[in-house]
Amino acid sequence: MAGFPPPGATILGDAAAGKKIDEVGKKKVDYFNLPCPIPFEELQREAIMSLKPELFEGMRFDFTKGLNPKFSLSHSVFMGPMELPSQGAETLKIPTAHYEFGANFIDPKLMLIGRVLTDGRLTARVKCDLTDDLSLKANAQLSNEPNMSHGMVNFDYKGKDYRTQLQLGDGSLFGASYIQSITPHLSMGGEVFWAGQHLKSGVGYAARYENDKMVATGQVASTGMVAMSYVQKVSEKVSLATDFMYNYLSRDVTASVGYDYILRQARLRGKLDSNGCASAFLEERLNMGLNFVLSAEIDHKKSDYKFGFGLTVG
Repeated sequence: MAGFPPPGATILGDAAAGKKIDEVGKKKVDYFNLPCPIPFEELQREAIMSLKPELFEGMRFDFTKGLNPKFSLSHSVFMGPMELPSQGAETLKIPTAHYEFGANFIDPKLMLIGRVLTDGRLTARVKCDLTDDLSLKANAQLSNEPNMSHGMVNFDYKGKDYRTQLQLGDGSLFGASYIQSITPHLSMGGEVFWAGQHLKSGVGYAARYENDKMVATGQVASTGMVAMSYVQKVSEKVSLATDFMYNYLSRDVTASVGYDYILRQARLRGKLDSNGCASAFLEERLNMGLNFVLSAEIDHKKSDYKFGFGLTVG
């Protein structure tokens, strides 16, 4: 029977080929070459980007002028109400306006940002790469109002498959965090802090799982906070996000769902939370270097409605 394979040869050949394909399809995980995780403080950055845009009320105008490739000046004008704390459910607002002048120096290894406001506040931010793996971040605020001036310094060390941070601040504030990659998609870590001025301390733990389509995070702390977030990447332009916040000491709980839609000339973000508050934030590019911004937030429970618009030039 020339031309015909022996009995069983076809079955055995298919089985061997299938086994070989399975072995190729299963990628062996090299646990000695895991990726470096993101900083502990940025575990929920995708959810924060989608659910917590910089909402504002009133009118805002921002202008940035570059003097050279590294140095630029900025001017900002804001007009709108300012909320005052009140004992009742009603929100108290007073009209306010201020001008802000800023200077920015941005280099691949050094970033300096300073702001001066007409109300007397002075803010400064510094980010410096001391080595390829060690960076320094500092921010400070000076104000003529009592208890409104503060400063903080962070050291961030990036290892091969881990990252650790040390934080020092005024009021005898000390903090440290560590996060380690467990698998190519899973990272886990913890943090501790001590506030000597208020004689308070705390410990927290967190985990983050991510792949090409989703990001899930979970955090729990001895201060009573339990936080979870989930971001689903529907496509390159659309993301859906949700988060859950619970304090087991005060029994406060909040959940929210939102979206992030990136268009060709605009970006639209919106959110709805369990307190009945709905918000939306639109950034539209009108021309090169000219952006139009719309902000809206409606709180039906408190009968508080906030609307804002602005222009960004530069």
